[in-house]
Amino acid sequence: MKFAYHIALFASLASTALGASQFFGLNYNPKRPDGSCPNVYQVQDDLKVLRPYTNRLRIYSVHDCNQGEPVLRAMENTDWKVELGLWVNKNDAVFEADKNELLRLTKYFNFAKQVSAVVVGSEAVYRKEQTAEQLAAKIRNVKQALANVGLASIPVTTSETWPTYYQTLIKEVDFVNMHGFPFWEGVSIDKANDKMFQHIYDLQAAAKGKKVVVGETGWPSAGDHYGAAQTGMHNAQSYLHQFVCRAARENIEYYYFNSFDQNWASTNNASNVEGNWGIVKNDYVTPKFAEPIYSCK
Repeated sequence: MKFAYHIALFASLASTALGASQFFGLNYNPKRPDGSCPNVYQVQDDLKVLRPYTNRLRIYSVHDCNQGEPVLRAMENTDWKVELGLWVNKNDAVFEADKNELLRLTKYFNFAKQVSAVVVGSEAVYRKEQTAEQLAAKIRNVKQALANVGLASIPVTTSETWPTYYQTLIKEVDFVNMHGFPFWEGVSIDKANDKMFQHIYDLQAAAKGKKVVVGETGWPSAGDHYGAAQTGMHNAQSYLHQFVCRAARENIEYYYFNSFDQNWASTNNASNVEGNWGIVKNDYVTPKFAEPIYSCK
């Protein structure tokens, strides 16, 4: 099985390395296809699969599965960069555990080289697990903690949906990291990118000069439809193509959702689309789309 896996990995890399479509960055959860925790060798394999597409990833927690350490270890002595997430929910002990793990990792890894940002929470206000004021206080807390260990230069932000990125948060972050999913607004594919970019423009206006980055956007390739938003391979590739090309033209940085299809994500969520957002299939090896995934010519 191990031998067959590495043959498949080599074949996949050989096919993509010759002309893989490039992304500014990708969202990444290193948990294995069955939801188990990763080791450094598995993360290294993932990075080999993803490197033809990007050298920037975002993870959501350094403490969950202790995934921060294998990710940073796998990226050592490479050109990879990562946005490190700290998970925030209604239980502040979860945030404290992530923050303490982040600070522990600063002792062993070159954050100035490897870490492009720290992301304090992902949609915690949207889920009504934190108020904007509570989350803003956590952002300040992390900034001070990083400054105390000589890493004040590391940008700190939070990720929120476009309607819940309040001025209280905009004021505290080093850049705005927004999530937008026209699929979950029930928007048809022909109108989806215009809807997404209107949200970007609205936040750019509210940010008053601070950079706005798209922390998550994408379209599911399978699962239940949502209003006028239809899942499917064609629509998933169409949304990707239109978004990536327009973002490139307008110099908008983004982390596309998602690296891999992940079956365990659907079992943890009421919706059966959750495991179907990746650009790589759920074996973590096989590209979902034929190259070129998009063409901006």
